[in-house]
Amino acid sequence: MLKLQNISKHFDGKTVLDNISFEIGTGEIVSLLGPSGSGKTTLLNIILGLTQMDQGKILFHQSDLTHVPMRKRGFNIVFQDYALFPNLNAYDNIVYGQRNNKESASPQQIQEYIEFLELKPHLQKKIGELSGGQKQRVALARTLVTNPKILLLDEPLSALDGVIKESIKQRIQSIAREFKLTTIIVTHDPEEALTISDKILIINQGKISQFGAPQEIVHQPSNDFVDQFIIKQLHIKRQNIYNLFGEQYA
Repeated sequence: MLKLQNISKHFDGKTVLDNISFEIGTGEIVSLLGPSGSGKTTLLNIILGLTQMDQGKILFHQSDLTHVPMRKRGFNIVFQDYALFPNLNAYDNIVYGQRNNKESASPQQIQEYIEFLELKPHLQKKIGELSGGQKQRVALARTLVTNPKILLLDEPLSALDGVIKESIKQRIQSIAREFKLTTIIVTHDPEEALTISDKILIINQGKISQFGAPQEIVHQPSNDFVDQFIIKQLHIKRQNIYNLFGEQYA
């Protein structure tokens, strides 16, 4: 279990995160959802250890990680732009994450990840020869071979559309279930959060507006911001929400 207690962060005198507290269970998918500038990416970077908080505490399975450096936390991230090496083929990108990592996957596990993500036909291709969905799968595989304790994803679907986006959503869900891997996703898209997550943390101006299951947020928004943010963002796709959670929100 990952537990955040009273996390606050300021930049240049401005409060970016204000007393953030919540818990994530093992194997859960949690989306950090909010408009641009709400503080969700800063919160992701604090969990990763890339950014230091001003106050608060981070606990993982009862161990205090508050002052543990990023390289020793055992968490890993797939960045929005994938951060793949264009001069290497797909396979070399995947195993690159093993360098200097004593806890990385075995050769057998690497093959399991490759087959799980259906990357075997693409291993010898250079990154420029891959589609957006294939690049995302390579980035996921490269992260998984490091055996992360928590998987962090920064806008993993923003560059994808249609069938490819749905396929990657299903794969992220399958990874969390298959490997019991706690997964935290940053997104600005309510539909993505509602359809991929076990729970959603909605952040507005550095504060938690609501934390709960998708059905709870749709049917019982905690305040006007949550109600307006979810519905206004999805007014064109309103029927999609009804199909997912029933029509009682009409």
